[in-house]
Amino acid sequence: MKTLCAGFTIGVLAEAAGVGVETIRFYQRKGLLPEPERPRSSIRRYSDDDLARVRFIKSAQRLGFSLDEVGELLKLEDGAHCDEARSLAERKLGDVRVRLADLRNIEAVLSQLVTRCGSSHGAVTCPLIASLQGRP
Repeated sequence: MKTLCAGFTIGVLAEAAGVGVETIRFYQRKGLLPEPERPRSSIRRYSDDDLARVRFIKSAQRLGFSLDEVGELLKLEDGAHCDEARSLAERKLGDVRVRLADLRNIEAVLSQLVTRCGSSHGAVTCPLIASLQGRP
């Protein structure tokens, strides 16, 4: 992958990071990405470090970290706080396991309802719709 030279525009930063310009601005408003100084009568320029930071944010989000959690991780990004990072990851893993259990329960209920829908014929009320309406 081609490395960008220091001093590129917000549009180039966004494209290189695979996000939109508004995402960059949003990260700045949330305090996740510093806003570079604007030289007099010029536009702001971003660095390779800014690009790495946006990529870090997106990678953490893909693992399910919220932006608040990403902010916590960014405070640890020097790599010297592995125990703290591990603690954050353990909490996230616990959350993921809870969500997986919830999804398995949803899958089981939907599977039963789909089966019941397939076995009802004629003018019988649809079991799925009846269930969602709170009827037996």
